[in-house]
Amino acid sequence: MFPMMDQIGYWHWWILALVLLIVEMLAPSTMFLWMGIAAGIVGFSLLLIPDLAWEYQLLIFAVFSLASIVLWITFFKNRTETPDEPELNQRGRQYHGRLVTLEQAIVNGRGSAQIDDTVWRVSGPDLPVGQIVTVTGIEGTTLLVEQKTATPEQAQDGPIH
Repeated sequence: MFPMMDQIGYWHWWILALVLLIVEMLAPSTMFLWMGIAAGIVGFSLLLIPDLAWEYQLLIFAVFSLASIVLWITFFKNRTETPDEPELNQRGRQYHGRLVTLEQAIVNGRGSAQIDDTVWRVSGPDLPVGQIVTVTGIEGTTLLVEQKTATPEQAQDGPIH
């Protein structure tokens, strides 16, 4: 029926595997990876069994491609991992509960405080410079704070110089 299909050698499958792996590097998915691996498996099968009919070659390719894609989707793609540091790129959330000293008085609900090497805009009740506050949340780039009754030694950023 397809006389050229009888002339397919193992190296044809390996070339197909290589092409699919190159496409995988250029494409934003992982489907071509699994089809490339399946093509490589068919190439090795044909190397071990040189007279394997082309129908069986296509069947092996289809079975390994579909099985590996289904396994990938089932076990790996839908698996969600909890990161070691879930707030790594959300610096403001890292400061929740931290005691800081106001660098600029809070007037009309706005002021500033220095935390480590950054001066943050803060929002809260009107308080004087040097008051120790607790970070209670964040709205955009503004830290929400409340008055805290503590000594300057308890503030984690230290007194203002």
